[in-house]
Amino acid sequence: MNKNEKFVITINRELGSGGRTVGRKLAEKLGVKFYDKALIKTLVEKYDLTVEEIEKMKGRSHSWWAEAMQMMSVAPGVAGSSELYEYSIYKAYPPTTDEMFETETKVLQDIAAEESCVVAGRSGFYVFRNHPNHLNIFIQATMPFRVERVMRKQNVSEDEARKIIKKIDEMRENYVTKYAGISRYDTRNYDLVITADGKSEDQIVDIIMKVIG
Repeated sequence: MNKNEKFVITINRELGSGGRTVGRKLAEKLGVKFYDKALIKTLVEKYDLTVEEIEKMKGRSHSWWAEAMQMMSVAPGVAGSSELYEYSIYKAYPPTTDEMFETETKVLQDIAAEESCVVAGRSGFYVFRNHPNHLNIFIQATMPFRVERVMRKQNVSEDEARKIIKKIDEMRENYVTKYAGISRYDTRNYDLVITADGKSEDQIVDIIMKVIG
């Protein structure tokens, strides 16, 4: 990946690995915007977007995306949703429809066509598989590490943390299998795989920055 040209970095991660925070910090260091699924889903639902509506909006205004982002107040490195999102989503999250997936994919691809960015999401490696300048990253961790982090972040018991992790793991794997046709755990999907154990989020960001060069 050439950081001197328009690029997209995707962060796929296991729940409790700290990957979402890594993505936000990486975007801050690179001076680009950070997008996650929560932000894209909120945007799609708020403006009732479909692929067809996006094309109409683009036809009316070449700066429609910049205007939308200004309304959403998305700044470099700033996520558009709560840090607790990835820990609480399992409680009530409706299935993603095919139309929603197509629209979210279109939004993400339009973002990357306009600007460099870091994207945290379950299928980023698939959405940007044909992007000419991308880096796909997967951040994983051992179960004890993940459980401890979820317990601390969500203030839940060990048993509840394990249930949350199991639920999210299944949800994300089913999502990727449905829309990408492959497993998110297949390391051939990624250019870089990092184990979070024994590392802070800042240390992981430093590792990624060294790989980027």
